[in-house]
This record gives sequence, structure tokens and C-alpha cells, in this order.
Amino acid sequence: MGLHFEADGMPRIAGRILGLFILEGGPLSFAVLAERLKISRASVSTNTRLLAEMGVIERTTVSGERQDYFRMADSPYVCLLHKMADRADKAARMTDQAVAGLVESDPDVRRRLGAFSEFQRAIATSAKRLANSIRNPAKH
Repeated sequence: MGLHFEADGMPRIAGRILGLFILEGGPLSFAVLAERLKISRASVSTNTRLLAEMGVIERTTVSGERQDYFRMADSPYVCLLHKMADRADKAARMTDQAVAGLVESDPDVRRRLGAFSEFQRAIATSAKRLANSIRNPAKH
């Protein structure tokens, strides 16, 4: 999982942490994550923050414990798809703004920017559709 994440431009440690959560679900403490994965608590902190922002894990409490714990989020893969759709929507909007801001340009530039914008919108639409099918598998 670490190598998979790294190939997608993410930290390898984040992938290793996610792999452990996929196997065990949680709740797991900072100390347990650091010990099991043989990584520093600083790496645990940095990478659990990243994974929480991605929506795949979430902070939780354990009765009688004072330290932070994390567990696998309820719909982690749906969250990843929604984040992908949001990024693609943003890229399409930014590209459209760039095209609108062009005073004079080569028609090929406009065509390439338009194609990129369409591509990003297709990614967003597909990711949203897939997220909805995962969340509501009975519809298909």
C-alpha cells in the first residue's frame, strides 16, 4: 500500500498507515501506529492528518484514554472519489477562467485548453457517478 500511494505522489508512510487501517479498522493510537509500522510519532502525526483530510480515517476517542486514536472512516473510498471530483471541477473552472482571460491567442491554444477542461469535467462527472453507485449499490 505504501508503494501504491507513493506511485500516486503521496507519502509512502501514509499508504502504510492506510494499509494497516484497511486490515484492522481501528481504533489505533499514535503509539500503536508508530510501534507497529516502525515510524516516528511525528510521521504518524503528519500522515494521519493527511489521511484525515482525505476523509479515509477519522479521529476518535477511547473511553478512559487520554491519547488520540484514529479509525477507518465509514465511507473512505466514497470520500476519495468526492475529493477527486472536487479537484477536477476546480481544474475545469480554472481552465475556463484562463480561456476567458485570453485576449488574443492561437486557436490551437483555446482548443487544447477546452479539451483539458472537458477532460476534467468528465473525470468529475464519472467520479461523482461512481461515488453514488458505491454509496447506493442497490440502485444498480
